[in-house]
Amino acid sequence: MRLLALCALLLGLNAATPALAVNPDEMLKDPAQEARARELGRELRCVVCQNQSIDDSDADLARDLRLIVRERIDKGDTDNDVRRFLVERYGDYVLLKPPFKQTTLALWLGPPVLLLVGAGMVALFYRRRRRTSVPPAVEVPLTPEEQRRLDRLMKETGQ
Repeated sequence: MRLLALCALLLGLNAATPALAVNPDEMLKDPAQEARARELGRELRCVVCQNQSIDDSDADLARDLRLIVRERIDKGDTDNDVRRFLVERYGDYVLLKPPFKQTTLALWLGPPVLLLVGAGMVALFYRRRRRTSVPPAVEVPLTPEEQRRLDRLMKETGQ
């Protein structure tokens, strides 16, 4: 039983770690350049997978992007040159952290605006619900006729 639990734990931990998709044949010979390529790969979005970096993605396009990054680094481009090249080709969307500018306002302001709209709708819902709720019951005394009927019914049922 303990062995089964240990296996399940190890499988869970393995699934939680990113599957680095960089293949050995893609790697640069110079360790410093490869480290730069890896760092850049973690900053660039796989446009097929969308929320994965090209370093973590197994998609063919991510592989192509990794090769482009390494090729540009090998040619002597700076990190900013590589980023600029890819942004010119694929747009700001290729960056996992796009810059804050007019064309990316929706990316940056969309989530907070949606959160505020949602919170406002929830507040409005509860505010309306409170207004339309049934007021507490008000005790109204029985008329003499109603009291006689109640007494007679209670006498008949034995209460």
